[in-house]
Amino acid sequence: MRKKTGLATIAVFTAMAFSCNQGNQKTVETATAEDAATREWISLFDGQSLAGWRGFNKGDAVVDNWIVEDGVLTCLGKTGGADIGGDIVTDASFGNFELEWEWKISEGGNSGLMYHVVEDQKYKAPYETGPEYQLIDDIGFPGTLENWQQAGANYAMNPADNAKKELNPVGEWNSSKIVYNNGHVEHWLNGQKIVEFQEGTPEWNKEKTEGKWKDFPDYKIANEGKIALQDHGDQAWFRNIRIKELP
Repeated sequence: MRKKTGLATIAVFTAMAFSCNQGNQKTVETATAEDAATREWISLFDGQSLAGWRGFNKGDAVVDNWIVEDGVLTCLGKTGGADIGGDIVTDASFGNFELEWEWKISEGGNSGLMYHVVEDQKYKAPYETGPEYQLIDDIGFPGTLENWQQAGANYAMNPADNAKKELNPVGEWNSSKIVYNNGHVEHWLNGQKIVEFQEGTPEWNKEKTEGKWKDFPDYKIANEGKIALQDHGDQAWFRNIRIKELP
C-alpha cells in the first residue's frame, strides 16, 4: 500500500507540474498577443507642420514644394514632372511596421509612398533603395499603364489584384495600408488586401534582377529605413499618416 501511495503522489505532482507549465505557456502567449494588440500607433504627420519630415538628402534645407493646408500635407508638384528632387522622408527609421494613411491625387497625377529608404548622397532618389506603394490616377493618367504601374501595386514588382481593388475617383480620399513583417508584405486599399508577397523568393529575386530594378543594385538593400513621399511633378494630398512598429 505504501508503494502504491507513493506512485499516486508522484502522479499527482506530475499532473500539477504539467498543468502549471501549460498555464505559464498560455500566459506567455496571451501576454505576447496583448502586447502586439496594444502596441502604440505613432503619428507621422501632426496636421499642422512638416515636423518629422525633411527633403531627401537635403538635411535641414527648407522644404518649399510641400505645404500644410487645413490639416492636409500637400505636394505642390514643383518638380515639373521629374521623379527626383522633391521627395520628402521621415526623420525616423522603421523596420517591421504597419503603416496607414489617406491620400488623393490630382487628375492624371502620379505619386508614391516608399519605405526602407536609405539616405546617401550616392542616391538621387528614394526609389533607388525603397519599395514603392504606387499612388496614381489609373483612369486619367495620360498614357498606358502596365499593371505593375497601377495604383496600389508594389511598383515594378507586384501588381495589385484588380478583382479586389476599389480605387476611388480623383478628388476623393483613399485609405491605404502597408504591413511589413520580416519580408512578408501586404498592400491594402480601401479595406481590401490587393497585394501580398514574400521578399527573397525565386520569383521576387527574378523580378528584382531582370526587371526595372536590374540597373539599381541597391533596391531593397535594407530592412530598416525612412518612409518617403514622392513629388513626381503632380499635386497629391496626404493625411492621417500613422505607423505601428511590429516586433
